[in-house]
Amino acid sequence: MTRPRPRDVVRDLGPTEVANGVVGAIFAMTGPVAVILTAAASAGLPPDLVSSWIFGVFVLNGVLTVLACWAYRQPLAFFWTIPGTALVGQAADHLPWSDVLGAYLLTALLLVALGAVGRVDRLMAALPIPVVMAMVAGVFLGFGTGLVSALGTTARVAAPMVLAFVAVALVPRARAVLPPVVAAVLVGAGAVVVTGTGDPVAWPESVFAAPVLQAPTFSWAAAAELVLPLAVTVVFVQNAQGMAVLAAAGHRAPMRFVTIACGLVSVPAAAVGAVSSCLTGPTNALLTASGRRERHYAAGIVCGIVAVGFGVLAPLAVALLGAAPAAFVAALAGLALLRALQSAFATAFAGPDVTAPLLTFLVTASGVTFLSLGAPFWGLVTGVVATWLADRRSPEGQPGSDRGREGSRHQPPGQR
Repeated sequence: MTRPRPRDVVRDLGPTEVANGVVGAIFAMTGPVAVILTAAASAGLPPDLVSSWIFGVFVLNGVLTVLACWAYRQPLAFFWTIPGTALVGQAADHLPWSDVLGAYLLTALLLVALGAVGRVDRLMAALPIPVVMAMVAGVFLGFGTGLVSALGTTARVAAPMVLAFVAVALVPRARAVLPPVVAAVLVGAGAVVVTGTGDPVAWPESVFAAPVLQAPTFSWAAAAELVLPLAVTVVFVQNAQGMAVLAAAGHRAPMRFVTIACGLVSVPAAAVGAVSSCLTGPTNALLTASGRRERHYAAGIVCGIVAVGFGVLAPLAVALLGAAPAAFVAALAGLALLRALQSAFATAFAGPDVTAPLLTFLVTASGVTFLSLGAPFWGLVTGVVATWLADRRSPEGQPGSDRGREGSRHQPPGQR
């Protein structure tokens, strides 16, 4: 389709498109940001670097979202890889932060190369989807148990959040207007105020973000532990999910452009300490939840503009969330990833042979570190080796053989 002129965008911006764009951006501002705060706490990052991280993922991806929606005249909302953020949280407790930044940069270059040579399909065919999703499930498990722990330690904050989340999730009309995780944020904030469980807000000197340029360093340990898993989460988990969501709404996301764009934006993002970019599934689902298909791109433009505004005010967001009790952040992160954890389990263990996914999940969830490489790396290695052994030992056409695995190997993860 032809690129819209400014007057076309104004014409296509109705109340539905504005509402969908704002709600999509608000979703990214809530639960996913709590995942960033959890990972940043594992890395021991000071507030200025956390603000720089949030600035990068919102401002850079917000600009990319606006340009992509305009150029392709369809909703293409980009944010950051949430599973990758969880991976970083596990790795950052034993890797120097500068090495993590180096892994970000190498991942960005890998994504650009894959998109440029058109080998995304080769990468997706090289790794069995159940094993990849079992690794993701193992990474997400800690957030689920953190939610349960929050209910046990600070139930007066966490319990109302869970009840609000469930109540909205069970009512389709309410869910279409207000994402359950946003309802949990609103109720949780009220619970913090009423119970007085929060800390005093450490107001920043300036509410406007000042991104901090950070120099990367490179190590084999960080590259081996993070680069391939980050690329896998971008291509397999996030981009594949985003494309499936858009396809269900009648859009066709350009895979090659999406992959290259994720890599290109991830380069400056790494410079300010932000994790790799991706085509988001949940936000694109909100953008296409209602309204006319040919106007969905306008909702994406609104989402991108709101995201840029939030990123500019990152220090204020960090100060407010930093004053919240630990149970609030833990419950929010757990609720935000609850559906993702369910989807990862369903995809990992849907096939007839679950030995390789099970081994992958157990190794990843164990948190083991060996040769300075974290559990997600060893979980992925374990699953790939187990799959290879099963393929060699199984008769052709039986569960575990190449033919029997073909469907599970290439089937993209379902919509979360």
